Amino acid sequence: MVSFAPQGDTDPLPTAIAAAPGGGSWLAWLGTDSKVHLGKLDCGDQLVGTPASLDAVDLQDVKADADGVVVLLTRPGPQGSGTLCGGTSSPTRTMWMVRLDNSGRQVWERQVTNLSSSRGGYDPGALFVWWYNHHGTLAYDGTNYAAYFEAAITVANGGCVDIHEGDRMQVVNATTGALVAGHDSFDWGCSHAWDSHIIWDARTGHFAMVCATDNNCRIARPGTGQTVVPGVCDGTLFGGNIVLAGTPGYWTAWSNGNQVRLEHFSTGASDRTVLTADRTQHSHLVGYGAGRMLLTWKSGTSTAAQTYDTTSGATVGGQFTIAVPDHTYVETKAYPDGSVAFPAIGTSNTSIRIVRVMPLN
Repeated sequence: MVSFAPQGDTDPLPTAIAAAPGGGSWLAWLGTDSKVHLGKLDCGDQLVGTPASLDAVDLQDVKADADGVVVLLTRPGPQGSGTLCGGTSSPTRTMWMVRLDNSGRQVWERQVTNLSSSRGGYDPGALFVWWYNHHGTLAYDGTNYAAYFEAAITVANGGCVDIHEGDRMQVVNATTGALVAGHDSFDWGCSHAWDSHIIWDARTGHFAMVCATDNNCRIARPGTGQTVVPGVCDGTLFGGNIVLAGTPGYWTAWSNGNQVRLEHFSTGASDRTVLTADRTQHSHLVGYGAGRMLLTWKSGTSTAAQTYDTTSGATVGGQFTIAVPDHTYVETKAYPDGSVAFPAIGTSNTSIRIVRVMPLN
């Protein structure tokens, strides 16, 4: 597999995990063979069976349901005939959802960018994945999968083209693999955008999303354009995950000036701010059983963690240490039993171990 280092926003993601509703997990990892490998883990977090292999340049996320699993990944795309107005050329990529059943057999695949034999990345109107920040996340509403990711858009500028960075959300039917219109999807949301995160909210019947953007330097809701919280574009503005609050609305983690805060919001601006002990640029926030959420962040060669109440935002218990290194973009995932887990570097830089935080009583 690819190395767990480096960990910049343009570097490949080494691995991702998802809870399997019937028990166990799906683990995806990016190989050095231009493939994403996908294997099933049992309830003891041990690999069982033979992993499937999918052609890919990069791994983004994995999400499972009772009938199988969907992997979000990038693949090579056509370059097109346009000429850059300036800057250095870089390969153009396509973003794909790939669906497998519980036996690891591929059911369908669907491109969620818009490149084709007649539209390359350097052609006006292209929406694709370029070299810069291009991480993506998946969410599932019980019928459809949504992919929310950073994307590039190509715009004509006289006899050449400019390429801008933003974000895109597309929805695909879990059974047929067909693109589904509406469902909060959009071609282009925040711009410029990074740190794009999504969650399904069954209470409202909508996908909820947040991004970091230099459009007025803020954490925002794409599509609606609403500001969650203003920030400062000083090179330290970063967004984080979104989780369901115990009351209507959401919590998101974000950082500015190397200080992570939790913000509660519903349909507009934040109405509650929690200052955390996290003094980093990147953190991970995940639902942690009923009424709680877990914030984790890099702390030297280990990972620091703190539990919070999803209604009040108050801390629950004390801060504790997880004796594994943090990875900037490998996310922690929630499990039906109230535990959370994430894949971390193993005994070597190219091996994986599963870290699990058991339910909090």
